[in-house]
Amino acid sequence: VGWSPAEAAPAAPIQPGAPTAVVRPFYDQVGLEIDPAERSHFIDPAKTVLDKSDALRKSGQGECLDPNMALDNADYDKAEIDKSLKTLEAINGDQAKVIVAFVISGNPHRLEWKFKKVDGDWKITDLLSVTGEWALSQYQCE
Repeated sequence: VGWSPAEAAPAAPIQPGAPTAVVRPFYDQVGLEIDPAERSHFIDPAKTVLDKSDALRKSGQGECLDPNMALDNADYDKAEIDKSLKTLEAINGDQAKVIVAFVISGNPHRLEWKFKKVDGDWKITDLLSVTGEWALSQYQCE
């Protein structure tokens, strides 16, 4: 029989507006998490840290956050991310998380995006690195 398991069970399409759909653009375009135009996807505690980081950058005092947080501070390699990116979504009432796993330069990375549903939309509350043991909410951008 000439079929592969991948053909038998195609991946379920990502539902528009689902937590995974909110996370996916951060892996298609590097640096989106620190782009003020994308801030509407975030609520506290993540939003406060990002806003303080913006203020610090505008004041000329330098950067507080790594520009590749969604990549666990690894170098951006779209081909490697596209090939290895895996997501797992778990929703519990108005809370959700998306686990993201990928490999860059032979190194596995795992991140957890935390969400809360606000007025029917999923908003990012925090971003944690399982691999690097950091959390966006723990940064002190002052």
